[in-house]
Amino acid sequence: MQQLISTNVVIQIPSDYVVISKIEFEELKQQELTGTYWSMKDLEKRTNKKHEWIKEHILYPERYRKVLDVDYGGFVFYPKSKGQTWSFHALKMAEFLDKNFQSIFSE
Repeated sequence: MQQLISTNVVIQIPSDYVVISKIEFEELKQQELTGTYWSMKDLEKRTNKKHEWIKEHILYPERYRKVLDVDYGGFVFYPKSKGQTWSFHALKMAEFLDKNFQSIFSE
């Protein structure tokens, strides 16, 4: 004969923490990036790579540039003259990095 045993467990959550569903968490992350733009320094932090590596492996290879460059309808501003800075649409760049992670980092 099988018996069912049940118990109650009390878990105290520190007052400076909030419990939310995973779906809500993902939505908040997306909202954080919506309307946000990254600089090259931001992209370096996100990828944990230096700008030289980012340019060589992500920004300048033709297969990615055709997707990324605003001149091709993308979401990355490529500086055209000295003094201009890189600008990345944060949400779209994050999605691009996630989608292309394997091909970018396996080279």
